[in-house]
Amino acid sequence: NLRTALYEYLTAKSAGGDFVLRIEDTDQERQVEGAIEKIYSTLQTTGLRHDEGPDIGGPYGPYVQSERLGSYRGFAEELVDKGLAYRCFCSEERLAAVSAEQKASGSDFFGYDRHCRDLSVAEAEAKLSAGASYVIRQKMPLTGTTTYVDAVYGEISYENKVLEDQVLLKSDGFPTYNFANVVDDHAMNITHVVRGSEYLSSTPKYVLLYQAFGYEVPVFVHLPLILGKDGQKLSKRHGATSFEELVAQGYLPEAVINYLALLGWAPKDTRELYTLPELVEHFSISGISKSPSVFDEDKLLWFNEQYLRQMSPEAFALAAEPFFRQVSPAISAEAVTFLAALLQPRASRLPEIPGQIAFLGSFADFDLELFVHKKSKTTLPLCAEVLADFLEILPDCLWAKDSLYQLMVDYAAAKDLKNGQVMWPLRIAASGQAVTPGGAVEVLLLLGKTDALARIEQSLARLQQALES
Repeated sequence: NLRTALYEYLTAKSAGGDFVLRIEDTDQERQVEGAIEKIYSTLQTTGLRHDEGPDIGGPYGPYVQSERLGSYRGFAEELVDKGLAYRCFCSEERLAAVSAEQKASGSDFFGYDRHCRDLSVAEAEAKLSAGASYVIRQKMPLTGTTTYVDAVYGEISYENKVLEDQVLLKSDGFPTYNFANVVDDHAMNITHVVRGSEYLSSTPKYVLLYQAFGYEVPVFVHLPLILGKDGQKLSKRHGATSFEELVAQGYLPEAVINYLALLGWAPKDTRELYTLPELVEHFSISGISKSPSVFDEDKLLWFNEQYLRQMSPEAFALAAEPFFRQVSPAISAEAVTFLAALLQPRASRLPEIPGQIAFLGSFADFDLELFVHKKSKTTLPLCAEVLADFLEILPDCLWAKDSLYQLMVDYAAAKDLKNGQVMWPLRIAASGQAVTPGGAVEVLLLLGKTDALARIEQSLARLQQALES
């Protein structure tokens, strides 16, 4: 979850602390090939540089939990010896039957029924001697409450009787997520635990584990949920939500980071655009909201547009050029600069560029109704007249911006027409597109004199044929 990683980074850096990367891979069944490489790539692309981690080391390594397996059993056995944990020999079949019975009966308590909690030492030893498989479970208190203070949600209490005796060590020797995190957070001197609010209900289990070991409880910072516009938790069904998907759609990493930072955190002023260093400077945990945030792709698009506008002309041209060449592989350096200057004030996402400049690559028959424009008050007969006249006068015109523009406005004045009544048909005739970067002058310049005249002639022929039929 990139927003969680971002808030972890901001929490650490705004307090002058270290941002630690730990790979939590104890759940072997849920391992996804390439996931670790994706984490490294995302952190590097977004600028969230970690101070400690598997790739750069640190004073508390190793930073991959599967490489720390030797330590977890000892900690679990320590709790067994203290009477705060126990070995559970229940089979998967028995656990499934208990779960089904609880569902059928509408039981108030849903979870492990503590069947092995009070096994005698002799009974446990007998099962161990017989080679029975077991897990180690935490022995939760059955009465009272567990209270903790969250930095966002304040004081929260849970009745202990609703807390399941959670598994600490699985039968394969791997620790569970909760157990490994508590052991490692203490071992690595983690002071702040930042995660989603869906973990609020499991935090009492963490607190009881810290207390069982006599560890200092870290500061918990739970983040509000991110919802889709339908009010449901954000998921794949809402469209692109992963960082990789958003970048592939043309969202700039810095725009995504800026937007995510404000998706649950409010600065003290109304400013919206922040670089990552500026976010570190202004961030405070007190600004994190309790209320869920709605992922608004329109707002993300606005952020992307602002960052595209802020790029230097050279940087924008460099970023846009590959998309230009998808349409026009042989585009000249001069045309790249010219086209980039046209598009930068209008661009929303770079991958949309090929569709916007498709006319530079090919010229197919288009709907002649494009010539009709209510605002410009153009009609098919008027457009045919304008195109015919310009086929006569354009060949002698200097093919430069000022010259072409002056020719068009002078013609409009002489014919008692509005500029749009001249420029609209010329742009449509040369591009075949309702929307183009720039107007008639820019389209003609991008096409070049030869291609522009050929297209105008072709469009005029189609228009005249339609009017005669």
